[in-house]
Amino acid sequence: MSIQWFPGHMTSARRKAAETMARTDVVIEVLDARLPEASSNPMIRELRLARQRPCLKLLNKADLADPVVTQAWLDHYSRQPGVKAVAISCKKPGDAAKVPALCQQLAPHRNDNVKPLRMMIMGIPNVGKSTFMNALLKRRIAAVGDEPAVTKSQQSFDLSLRQTIIDTPGLMWPKIEHDADGFMLAASHAIGRNAVIDADVAIFLAGILLARYPALLAARYKVDAITMAAMDAVGIVETVARKRGCIIKGRGGELDLEKAAMILLTDYRGGALGRISLETPETRAAMLAAGVLPAPTLDDE
Repeated sequence: MSIQWFPGHMTSARRKAAETMARTDVVIEVLDARLPEASSNPMIRELRLARQRPCLKLLNKADLADPVVTQAWLDHYSRQPGVKAVAISCKKPGDAAKVPALCQQLAPHRNDNVKPLRMMIMGIPNVGKSTFMNALLKRRIAAVGDEPAVTKSQQSFDLSLRQTIIDTPGLMWPKIEHDADGFMLAASHAIGRNAVIDADVAIFLAGILLARYPALLAARYKVDAITMAAMDAVGIVETVARKRGCIIKGRGGELDLEKAAMILLTDYRGGALGRISLETPETRAAMLAAGVLPAPTLDDE
């Protein structure tokens, strides 16, 4: 199953973003620290490179990501020209406050009342742009919700006489090239639920967790190591169903895998499973080099 999600309003959002980019000094790209490259919109890169704009990459939700992997991503981005990266959590008030000074380092020529620093914040839906803006401005100016594509229009704010920031709507791209990216985005709730099958997304997530974080799975759902080692991804979702009592009434004890899938996805999204990263620089490079087979689905069983 290939996951695609490109709501109609995003076409006009992209056009408006291109126009605003021409008047911008630094692009602030907000990423999900658990999947930095999968959550990076290639259109944003194309737009900023066409205008030769430097980029500050904010690896948000770092409190939910594997800290060792996050550091590997910071090192990876630090080697890219015109790019600075920092790990933040918008839940920590001080993290957002550091951002304007970091942008200033990328555009030192913009530092007076005649030529104020103009920043533009971009990113895909539900990576925390609105939460970041509220934290930066220390007031609620952007709607926040646990659904992607809450913000629908651009807003401009003066931080001082020397600094201006423009908030933009979450922007997806028309075609997600790699199936794994679509599944990672869906698992992290950057894609609307109407475009995905939760059980398939949960099975994909379970496969990653089983391979990289089996101890966290075992601890959360109270499964012994020997039993865990014998399971596959579908077995993980079935185990969650049994452990959480997800049974379809009147169906002879049939497991409710959709309900179990949402439990697993919610535990991951909220951090109940622990600090987890879905991709590393190494797994990303391997995926791009070798390609990725479609993720298993319930229909394959």
